[in-house]
Amino acid sequence: MKMTFKIQFHANEDGIILREAIRQQGISSKGLTAIKYRGGNIFVNGEEKNVRHILAKGDEITIIFPKEEASQSLLPEQGDLNIVYEDEALLIIDKPPFMNTIPSREHPRGSIANFVYCYFLKQGIPSTIHIVTRLDRDTSGLLCIAKHSHIHHLMSQQLQNGQIRKEYEAIVHGHVSKDMSIIAPIGRKDTSIIEREVREDGQFAHTDVKVLKRTTYKREPITHVRLTLHTGRTHQIRVHMAHIGHPLLGDELYGGSKALYNRQALHCVYLEMLHPLSKEKLCFSSEVVESMKKIIHN
Repeated sequence: MKMTFKIQFHANEDGIILREAIRQQGISSKGLTAIKYRGGNIFVNGEEKNVRHILAKGDEITIIFPKEEASQSLLPEQGDLNIVYEDEALLIIDKPPFMNTIPSREHPRGSIANFVYCYFLKQGIPSTIHIVTRLDRDTSGLLCIAKHSHIHHLMSQQLQNGQIRKEYEAIVHGHVSKDMSIIAPIGRKDTSIIEREVREDGQFAHTDVKVLKRTTYKREPITHVRLTLHTGRTHQIRVHMAHIGHPLLGDELYGGSKALYNRQALHCVYLEMLHPLSKEKLCFSSEVVESMKKIIHN
């Protein structure tokens, strides 16, 4: 099994120091330290060099990263994965509802991370699990996994810079009156380690809401909405929709009811990002699950 990850690039000018060329590739100081002291290698035109080496334009630089070690708590499990996209850097999964993204104390088995770890082992992919866009257990739809810590670092920078676009569809209680932007800070509720709330001392959070359909289901008014996240706070959509008086169906934690639906009615339908290596724009789409469609089109 191959257990190394590498990138190759060419120097674009004469006289640049190798360390600077590496920095320009987005390799963090932590990543460079790992390469230097934990079993990685740096080659210029096939010869190992230190970071003070002076490059000539056109020199080929190869960075070999050290072997990654998976968490001891992560168990490889055989399971079905709906893989939407895969290349040497990224894995895009369409996650079903009622499945953890990562193991928890309550659900140590059957997570996306466990299944992906098993898949990586079988494919000889030299990586532990790096979740870029995580989904709650009950939320379905698209999520992104990086195949190496360096790729995870690059994708995390995109998240921080707002370069990853995430859109969701949800079914909420009541009739949402109009399209709107919800800009309201979110923080942890004082009485809970799980629950969040809109509060003045919270972190900035911004959600756009677009009304797709107003209807009724079992005589209850509901609205099908599309939501765009501009920030990534924990439970952001759930908290913001509850804040405006329209909690998600099935979301009892934030005031919704399971009388009409047995989980929070939320699905990630769209992801857009730049490829961390090629910088090509990538776009992925997913339709809401059938159980949500039945309510929307009843």
